[in-house]
Order: sequence, then C-alpha cells, then structure tokens
Amino acid sequence: MTYYDFLIHRKKSIKPTRKSRVVVALLGSLFVSSSFAVKATSHSDNASATTNISAAKNAHHFASEDIFNLEYVSEVQVSPNGEEVAYVRRSNDIMSDSTRSNIWVATVDGRSHRPLLSASHNFYSPRWSPDGKRLAYLSNENGKPQLYIRWMDTGQTALVTNVTSSPSSITWSPDGKYIAFTMSVDANEKPLSVKMPKKPKGAKWSPGFEYITKARYQADGKGILEPAYTHIFVVPTDGGTARQLTSGNYHHRGSLSFSPDAEKIYFSANRNDNWEYEPVEADIYTVDMSGNIEQVTNFKGREVSPVVSPNGKYVAYERRSDEKVMYKNSYLYVMNVDGSDHKNLTEDVDNSVSNIQWKDNKTLYFQQSVRGLAQVNSVTLSGKIKTKAKGLGGTTLGRPYVFATYHASDDVVAYTKGATDRPADLYVSYKKERQLTYLNEDVLEHKQLGEVKEIVYNSSIDGEEIQGWYILPPDYDSSKTYPLILEIHGGPNLAYGPVFTAELQRMAAEGYVVFYDNHRGSTGYGERFALLLQGKYSSKYDFADHMSGVDALIEKGIADPERLYITGGSAGGIASAYAIGLTDRFKAAVVAKPVINWLSKVLTADSGLYQIPFQFPGKPWDNVEHYWKRSPLSLVGNVTTPTMLITGVNDKRTPMSETEQFYQALKIQKVDTVLVKVPESSHGIAAKPSRMIGKVENILAWFKKYDQNHTQPAESEKTVNGGVE
Repeated sequence: MTYYDFLIHRKKSIKPTRKSRVVVALLGSLFVSSSFAVKATSHSDNASATTNISAAKNAHHFASEDIFNLEYVSEVQVSPNGEEVAYVRRSNDIMSDSTRSNIWVATVDGRSHRPLLSASHNFYSPRWSPDGKRLAYLSNENGKPQLYIRWMDTGQTALVTNVTSSPSSITWSPDGKYIAFTMSVDANEKPLSVKMPKKPKGAKWSPGFEYITKARYQADGKGILEPAYTHIFVVPTDGGTARQLTSGNYHHRGSLSFSPDAEKIYFSANRNDNWEYEPVEADIYTVDMSGNIEQVTNFKGREVSPVVSPNGKYVAYERRSDEKVMYKNSYLYVMNVDGSDHKNLTEDVDNSVSNIQWKDNKTLYFQQSVRGLAQVNSVTLSGKIKTKAKGLGGTTLGRPYVFATYHASDDVVAYTKGATDRPADLYVSYKKERQLTYLNEDVLEHKQLGEVKEIVYNSSIDGEEIQGWYILPPDYDSSKTYPLILEIHGGPNLAYGPVFTAELQRMAAEGYVVFYDNHRGSTGYGERFALLLQGKYSSKYDFADHMSGVDALIEKGIADPERLYITGGSAGGIASAYAIGLTDRFKAAVVAKPVINWLSKVLTADSGLYQIPFQFPGKPWDNVEHYWKRSPLSLVGNVTTPTMLITGVNDKRTPMSETEQFYQALKIQKVDTVLVKVPESSHGIAAKPSRMIGKVENILAWFKKYDQNHTQPAESEKTVNGGVE
C-alpha cells in the first residue's frame, strides 16, 4: 500500500489535534521515504543515496499527483431551524479523471459530520424544504440529471422528475407542495422548407445539412447550439408530472422565488424581440400557476435574481445599468411587490453585490468581493450595513480566484472559506466563527507549501496602487535570489486573492517564486479601478502594473532579474502575449488560450456580441486601428521570447484560430515556439484533474528548458505524456 492509498483509506473530516497532525506527518515521511527507497534499488549505491535524499526532501512538497486527492466545500445550505448545514463535497476521482459531487451534513455546533448521499454518482444542489423535514437535490444516479427528494427522518428518497434535459435553479414553494425549476426545451425551428428526393432503401447518404440562424449560435463548452429555450417548470413534491409555466422563444434563466401564497413565481428574463443583441438587459417578471406572465420592472439594464421577503411585501433584486462599458457595479435594490418604490440599499458599496437573501422582513444578506477576498454583509431596509463574515474563498482548486458562496437562516450564516494552504472548508458564523470541516489534512498537513505573502506597490506608469501576492518556494533561503514566474489572471474583470492554488503551489514547489497581482481592471477595488482598462486591454498600462511588481520583488532581493518567466490564461493569455511584444526581459513565456487578433476574435468567438458594444468603441470594420492596437499580433514583430501556446481544441471563447495565428506568426519570425493542443477541451483546459496536471507540468517543462541553472527533478520522477508517472 502506498502512502496515497493509506491516506485515501484513512481520510478524516474531524478537527485534527496537534498530536494527530504530528502522527500524520511522521507516517507521511515513513511511507514516502520507503516508497522512494524501493524505487531507487535499481540504481547504484551512490545514485540510490542521492535519489533518496532528494526524494525525501521533495516528498514534503506539493506534487502533481496530490491534485487528485484534494477536496473542497461548495453549495452550502443551512436548515430552516439553523441546526444543520447540508453542503456539496467535491473530490477528484483518479480513475474517471473527473470531479465528484456528494452531499454531506454537518451540525452547526460541530458535533456531527456525516455523508448523506455519497457514491460514485454525482449529488448536488441540496435545498431544504420549508419545514426542514425533506431535502431536494439533483443527481445523475439514473443517467441524466433528475430531481429527487429525501425524507430526513427515514432516509427514504423519491425520484420526482423524469425529464430529458437537466433541471436547475430548484426552489421549494413556501407550503412545500411544489418545486419550481428551470430547464432547456428544444424548439422546432426550421429556417427553410427543403424538399430532398426519397432515399432508396438501404442507401447510405451523407448527414443532413445543419442550419444556423441565431446571432448567439454557439457557447463554450456546448459548441454549436441547437434551437432551444430555457423555461420555468413546477412539479408536485408528492409525485406527478412536471408542468411548463413560461412560453415564448425567450430564455427564463436564473434564480426563482415564490410569493408567500405560492401563487406566483418571480424570475428575471429578457423577453424583448431584440434579446440576442442585448447582453445586459433583463427585467423582473412573475408567472402564475396558469402560465400568465406579468412584467414587474422596466429599467434600462439588468434587474435579476429577485427574492421575495417572508411577509410578501417586498422584492429584493440585483440591478446594473446598461452603460456601454466593460464593467458596472451591480447594486441591491428593494421594491414593493407591485413594482413600485425602488430603493438602492447598497449605494455606498463600491463593488458588485450578489447572492441576496432575506434574514427577516427588515434585513437582508449579500455577498461582495473586497481586495482579494469575499465577504458577507447585512443591510437593513434603512441602509445600515454590517459585516457578517470575512475571508471567504477557496472554491476553485487551480488558480487563486475569488470564488466563494454562503447561505443563511436567520442569524446562522454558513460559508466556504479556505486559506493560502487549504481549499475551501465549511464555516459557520453564529455568535462566533466556527470551522466545521477539515477536508484536506490527510493530503496537506504533512506538506510544506510555499508561503504566500502580500505585496502592495505603485504602478510605474501613473502611480496607481496595485495589490499582489507572491509565493515563496517551500525551502526558501532569504540569502538567495530565485527564478520568478509572473502569472496573470483572466477576465480581466476578475480577481485573484490569498487563497489556495494548486497550479501556483506546484510552480513554487519546483523552486520558483510565483507572483500574481490584481492589476487595474480587477474587481474588488471599486468601479473606477475596474474601468481603468476601458478601451485599453491589453496595453502598456496593465503591463506596467505587472512589471512594477516584478521589479519590486527584484529590489527586495527575492527574484533573479535574469530568470524571469511569464504565463497567464484567457485574458491573462492576452496580457502575456502582449507583454512579450513590449519587452524581452522574460526568458520564456507560456500563453494559454489567448486572444491574439481582436478583429477576428469578436467575429468567431461566443462572446463577441457582448465585447463589441461594451469593450470597444464600435464595430471592428469601423474601428480597425483600435482593435489592431489592442491585439498582441500587432507587436509580434518585436517578439524574441521562446513561447509555448496552449489552448483547448473545442474552445469557443478564445478559439483555436487565435492561437494558431500567433503560432504561425512566431514561426515566421523564427521564434522558438511550440503549440500544445488540448483535445476534447473547451476554454476550461484545467477542468479535469489530469488536465490541470498536464497544464502546469507543460508550463514547468517549458520554463526549465530555458533555465540552465534550474535543478532537475529527482530520478524517481519520470515524465510520461506531459504528466508524472
């Protein structure tokens, strides 16, 4: 039995004591050392001794295979009585190369933590019934995802739906008699009436032609979209047939909220005939049990996520203006149920709010991101704001994005919270903060991870304050300088933070200082900061934000100025490609899923209908110079940096054609470059555990190729097809 087998069989989720942590660490050393010692017996005595020393040292560092053993908490739901929290426990399956979702339940007092629905199938979207006696959830245990209900006292479960498409946004009616959900419904739309000759019996003809008529005809992860629309359904909780309530060729997506008498459902949609060309337009509607639809709001912009107050007097919702810019704050509004008297309760909150929930009839909860971490706030109807929980994050394993969630019942707030050395665990705030799960002690307690440190500096281009972080190698020696990897986040209107990151910890474990920052355009620093890149992405401005941080770490004596490397994905790929057109300071670059030519990107990707009006001054053929100036391809004549390009074959967000343009251009320039295509992958090239490993190991291999001073891995580590054997 290997050490990893031992950990899988002995995995615990209770709070570890100091003594148990020491035991786990010692066992880890014994298992890993003995494992490597056996592997080393085929070498000479001297080689064996060297390998054992190196392997024993590296065994305490974060390894690529550790990614398969990581877990994290998501989709938390507090029971109506505030005593229990159901949550989705996500773990990686090494055999199926997938992420599994099971449902666990923990008591708020921390005395009990047990699996509720745990198997090789996926169980997710838990939702308590209003009386707390039942739990609705979604599962694929019978093939396609379906809606189930579990009776909490007996453990009995019932299959509630037998639908052909995946339900989502499941919502109980206040009386517990119905569950509403949304689901995609195929549309029978034929643009032409074409008469073909009759095919003879037994003949094998080519497949029929495919027709595309919609402006929004493709989506990343789905490919070319078949004509279909998302509608609202209701189904009785004691069994019956799901019934469609909404109609029309429109999408009725997002969260749902019943009126207290269960006669109406509030939802958000864009039911305008021009909806395909209005990416930030949506209004709030109601639909009754007979399918009658009424419009409640009619403002320019997006009114979404309606939530009815317990007494049925008010509706809270999120609202964003339709100003043609790349980012605008979303605010928490409250109105009367008849659509009158709209009031902005978060006018003084200079960040977007989300996940609105009523605490009672006078107070609401909401979530926002602030300087690299998420937090939960409460606000009264008079606008008084308090902070309920801080430091939320950790619900993404690969890179350190500010992703988190929470759920509340009265005064009990449950949420996902990790740390720089742990993915998200389950926390609750009730009188005080309490951690309820410890999901990764078996994997990470005995590991020496890279220490994450904050750095705040001023951009050289205009003095703008920039917040960033850097990860030190596990065996960091302050008397030495280290090679540095600059890793740039996507978006660009997203943000990184001081949370766990498997990819960047792998880089640090290989002896690199890894630097990442929230450059101008990042969220969590106010609307002004997010709009500093309006019409300037990518440009010398965000480039200066990155390089000023790199120079600050060089000045601190941490980074070696002769051993600098750069990488990033999506918007970070754009910035990386743009950067190597502005400087030759980097020894090598890895550009992941980039945009290289904005003129072609907005006309081939799934996001062009939004980016053209909101990110650019006009249509590409009317603004060729502007689009070209923002394109890394305009600077390719300056590039001398050896560059790896990596993109998913099925990427619709930043299509492969973008990457291939840069590859061809670099080859014409005789720059050393390699194109890595990720088969069967869309924009999320690290969506599967092995793909995350393959991504980071390819990046490391490319950088090591151009760092003659880098220490090679121990002989016991053999690289096979881009991964670790």
